Amino acid sequence: MRLSLTLSKYIGRQFFWWFSGIFLSLVALIFTFDLIELMRRGASKEAASMDVILQMALLKIPLMSQEIIPFAVLFGGMLVFSRLTRNHELVVARAAGISVWQFLLPALLISLFIGAFQVMIFNPFASVMTSRFEHLEGQLLRGKSSLLAVSSSGLWLRQSDPAGQSIIHAQRVLPETMVLQDVIIYLFKDSDRFTSRIDANTAELKDGAWNLSEVWLTAPDKPPKFIDFHTVKTDLTLTKIQESFAPPETMSFWDLLGFIEVMENAGFSALKHRLYYYSLLARPFLLCAMVLIAATFSLRLTRYGGTSLVIGGGILAGFLFYFLSDVIYALGLSASLPVLLSAWSPVGITTLLGLAMLMHLEDG
Repeated sequence: MRLSLTLSKYIGRQFFWWFSGIFLSLVALIFTFDLIELMRRGASKEAASMDVILQMALLKIPLMSQEIIPFAVLFGGMLVFSRLTRNHELVVARAAGISVWQFLLPALLISLFIGAFQVMIFNPFASVMTSRFEHLEGQLLRGKSSLLAVSSSGLWLRQSDPAGQSIIHAQRVLPETMVLQDVIIYLFKDSDRFTSRIDANTAELKDGAWNLSEVWLTAPDKPPKFIDFHTVKTDLTLTKIQESFAPPETMSFWDLLGFIEVMENAGFSALKHRLYYYSLLARPFLLCAMVLIAATFSLRLTRYGGTSLVIGGGILAGFLFYFLSDVIYALGLSASLPVLLSAWSPVGITTLLGLAMLMHLEDG
């Protein structure tokens, strides 16, 4: 028997409202904790006024919202299915010949739509807000700003010292040894007075200095001078440079592939950004897997009884999913697992587990 349109709309509407309620409740809770934490961190910072702290907490909401959507789907699904079971509505549907796979279809389709909306529309908005949050956090709380930019024109670095600051441009880089190729260094006194330019074939970061080879020195009102070797002092380290990369969360889904290509052409590893990109692609299917897990716990009510089973099972499932995802993600970042396997494993494991348990409960 086919699932009627009226019943589909009813189940879908119930699922969407329960999901929305859980989602907004979790957002409000996380916002409160984030605000308290930011107030604690900014207590000793004169520039971190209450208005700025509140703005930072609001800017962080979109990032955290993306993280809690799977849990909102899980808990929302369990609550709506347990309610329909307690009211014997699903019992009547089964008696009419409707299988569990049919009345799960509306929730699965809505979850798929929510996931697609998150990835294609909400994620670009969240990336802009997260980028602004990262800038404010680095400027006000961590006391440092980004040192590095990667674009199609190559690598750009900024460094400063008591005498002034300099801007370094390189076409390519060998990240393991931090050797820059086709290098140009612009030297400034104070913050805006240009003093000289250095062109070099390579620049190697070593012992607090850039060691330049095949160097041309150019300064205003002076003829260019060629030397084989030259050094420029720096306080940069490989760790500082790597930490200055824009986090993948600050990149829009639509811009990630282009940024990954630019990074790899510049000689840097884009593993973290590529893993994040594939995890975004898997997100709609992950939400569908959460619906299957939710149905597994809530449909057991009719046979074993007890709301505590739903709550306890949901919390346990959420904790296990979070732990499993973090472990697999870490393995992917360390290159112990292929990127595709790391991004799609949580989805595949959760889906297979949900399908197996539902088949055992309903068809076994």
